[in-house]
Amino acid sequence: MSSFEFIEREMTDEEFAQECAGFDQHGRDFGNPPTVTKRYGFVVMDGKKFIGCASGLVNDSYHWFYLTDLFIEKEYRGLGLGAQALQKMELRAQEIGAKAIWTWTAGYEAPGFYKKQGYSVFAEMEKWYVSGHARVGLWKRFD
Repeated sequence: MSSFEFIEREMTDEEFAQECAGFDQHGRDFGNPPTVTKRYGFVVMDGKKFIGCASGLVNDSYHWFYLTDLFIEKEYRGLGLGAQALQKMELRAQEIGAKAIWTWTAGYEAPGFYKKQGYSVFAEMEKWYVSGHARVGLWKRFD
C-alpha cells in the first residue's frame, strides 16, 4: 500500500509544469483544449502625461473578454474619461469577436459606474476587503 505525505511548501517549476499539463489534459478530456490569451488595451494621455488605461484579456475562443484594468487618475475622474475608455475597450472586444465582457470591482469603487454602462452583477462577495466592502463581478452581453 502507498504512503501519502502532505508537505507544506511551494511547488517546484517542474511540479508546476506537471500540474499545468494535467489541467490541460483534463480540459481536453471534456472537449476544452488549452487556450492562449491575448491582451488588448488603451492608454489615456493628457499630452505626454499618462492618466489612465483600459485593458483586458481574451482567449483564443474569443467568446468572453475579461476587463482586467480600468483606471483614471483621481484628478481626472468625473470627466467621462473612464466611460470613454471602457467604450473603446468594448468596441475593440466586439471587433475581435467577443460576445460579452466581464470584470471585478470593489464595492466602494465602481459598481454604479458599470451599471450605468449596461453591466449586470453576476456575483457579490460580501466583506471581501478588510474594510468590509464587497468584491463585485459584473458583465455585459454585446448581442
